[in-house]
Amino acid sequence: MATLSSLFTLFLLFFLVSSTLFFIPSNASYSIGVNYGTVGDNLPTPAQVAQFIKTQTTIDKVKIFDCNPYILQAFAGTGIAVTITVPNSDIIPLSKLPAAQTWLANNILPHHPQTVIRYIAVGNEVHNTGDKVLMANLVRVMKSLYKALLRANVTTVKVTTPHSLGILSPYSRPPSSGRFRRGYDRVLFAPILEFHRQTGSPFMVNPYPYLGFSEKSLNYAIFMPNGGVLDRNTGFKYTNMFDAQMDTVFSAMKRLGYEDVEIVVGETGWPSVGDPTQPAVNRENAISYNGNLVRHVNSGRGTPLMPNRTFETYIFSLFNENLKPSTAERNFGLLKPDLSPVYDVGVLRSAQAQAHPRASTPSIPVVPAPDSGKTWCVPRSDVGDATLQAKLDYVCSTGVDCKPIQDGGSCFLPNTVRSHASFAMNAYYQINGGHDSDCDFAGAGVITSTDPSMLPF
Repeated sequence: MATLSSLFTLFLLFFLVSSTLFFIPSNASYSIGVNYGTVGDNLPTPAQVAQFIKTQTTIDKVKIFDCNPYILQAFAGTGIAVTITVPNSDIIPLSKLPAAQTWLANNILPHHPQTVIRYIAVGNEVHNTGDKVLMANLVRVMKSLYKALLRANVTTVKVTTPHSLGILSPYSRPPSSGRFRRGYDRVLFAPILEFHRQTGSPFMVNPYPYLGFSEKSLNYAIFMPNGGVLDRNTGFKYTNMFDAQMDTVFSAMKRLGYEDVEIVVGETGWPSVGDPTQPAVNRENAISYNGNLVRHVNSGRGTPLMPNRTFETYIFSLFNENLKPSTAERNFGLLKPDLSPVYDVGVLRSAQAQAHPRASTPSIPVVPAPDSGKTWCVPRSDVGDATLQAKLDYVCSTGVDCKPIQDGGSCFLPNTVRSHASFAMNAYYQINGGHDSDCDFAGAGVITSTDPSMLPF
């Protein structure tokens, strides 16, 4: 997810107040996706999450920010489609086909087709990193993974990469004048869009009206009644900021000749709690934005420039994640860690589930947060394998006994970099006295009060 100072805030502030509420019967069900993040130390296990989504919601697709084997295993046989992510730190090595094939063999093929894998997302908002080497290798890696999929005879998995709206020029107003940032349009985005056209994969964007509203445009951002914004070039009147953002992306794509490429909304959402300086960040506005967004994208109404379109959309996020850095970022979730709803946007299956989610799901016991006072050091969920391998190598070079995670050792399985790094980082943390500084690992580690065996590694 982009930060609060996201680049596209600059060009979205021009939007004035406007919106239309979409009244849908309260018992209607919707097909919607959700981002399943794990930056928390009190979350239910992947098996509990998969069972809850399958039995208690109408959510039929999830997007995760790594390729966690426990999550992929948990969704096997559920029919729920999963989008997995290659972390930014792991992108460049995959530009070579043999490396892409090895990655595929380790992360996808053990779970395919029992787990429905919909997309491989190469990185997350790569252009926001400012890393020109990373950006230059993005299309090469997408092509490499696509070729690896074909060689493995996997034709149902598509390759894409998510973008924040910082990819757009600050002069992209009104929506019909949308264009990509100068210098990136022909060099970066034309090749990406050509890849999507050739492979039938979608262009994935992360529109966040939450990051672009002003005091005057709040109603416009959260789908509440207002006066509307006229695009004088087309004569279309915009009734919400989401449509304006989507049409700005579409115009940028059309300017390069790729208006035929499908668009998927990889992330969008509104937090239910913020800091005292964020009065518009509250539960009421979160319900308004997310609830009306779900109704809107599933209505088939589309946008002024893309009429009669239903956009595949992933809400951010499934859970409130208590290890995120700010109050707002910790409160984007539709669910609390105990699987009770923060609020419902029409995805819970019954009124009973909405009122008493715990009582209606006795077969899904939620693991409570322990109160023993013991702490462990584990890898952050958003850190890639390449970084974790470096931390693993470092710890084992300091004299920590790493024999248990070597072949044949008692902790060798599961044989993944993340699992082995979790063992090594925690061993280092415990041996050195359990000080916070011994779990930093240059930002790769995090202290948890939950036994790592209960966490989704």
